[in-house]
Amino acid sequence: MWFVFALLSAVFAALTSILAKVGIEGVNSNLATAIRTVVVVIMAWGMVFLTHAQGGIGAISRKSWIFLILSGLATGASWLCYYRALQLGETSKVVPIDKLSVVITLVLAFVFLHEEFTAKSLAGCILIGAGTLIMVL
Repeated sequence: MWFVFALLSAVFAALTSILAKVGIEGVNSNLATAIRTVVVVIMAWGMVFLTHAQGGIGAISRKSWIFLILSGLATGASWLCYYRALQLGETSKVVPIDKLSVVITLVLAFVFLHEEFTAKSLAGCILIGAGTLIMVL
C-alpha cells in the first residue's frame, strides 16, 4: 500500500508545481506560500478530525515534538524557496533541481539514520544527478 500512496504523492506534487506556477503569477512568492500553507493546515487538521486521531496529541513524546517542529521549519523553508524559484524560473528547470532532494535524502539517511547505502542506491543517485543536469542545461 505504501507504493500507491508514494505514487499518489508524486502525482499531487506534479500538480502542485503546475498549479503553483499558474497561481503565483503576479503574486509575491511569500504570500503565495502562506496561502498554500493555510490550505494545507486546514486540510491536514480536517483529516485528523475525520479519522479521530486528535486524541493522540497527548501521547507525542518530547523528542517527537522537537523533530516534528524542526521538520515543519524545514518544510516551510523548502516551500518558500520553491515558490520563489518557480516565480523566477521555468517550471521544467525548477522541478528537476528540487527533486535532487531524493539524492540529498539518501545521503542524509545514510549519514544520520545509518540506513544502508548500496551500489544500487549509489547508481540511482548518480543517474538522478546526471538526469537533473541534462534537464536543466
